[in-house]
Amino acid sequence: MNFLDYQDPRPIYEQIADMYQKLILKGAMSADEPMPSVRKLAIELSTNPNTVQKAYALLEQKGFIYSVKGRGNFVKVDPELRTKRKAELKSKLEDIFREAEEIGISRAELMEDDGKDGEQ
Repeated sequence: MNFLDYQDPRPIYEQIADMYQKLILKGAMSADEPMPSVRKLAIELSTNPNTVQKAYALLEQKGFIYSVKGRGNFVKVDPELRTKRKAELKSKLEDIFREAEEIGISRAELMEDDGKDGEQ
């Protein structure tokens, strides 16, 4: 499970945290499921354990996992997290629609498939 993209400008710990956020939000990981140990995941991803620890700290700060001293980290499933993420995505979409309208592109025009995906 190597999901790191070394071309991605984001730090590796953010990429790790983002991937686990997505897995938790879509239900691929269940409540109270143990996270891989810091050492195991660091070896699997060929990265420094401090990087994994930083990702786990970020996940805990955002409410996606919790830690139990001496036992490890576990998935914390909170329906509010999905609701909050949905609101964030809606806000981003609104920003995109607003920017498009500022340069004369309607929502409908922005959403239509013009067959030129990937062309520049």
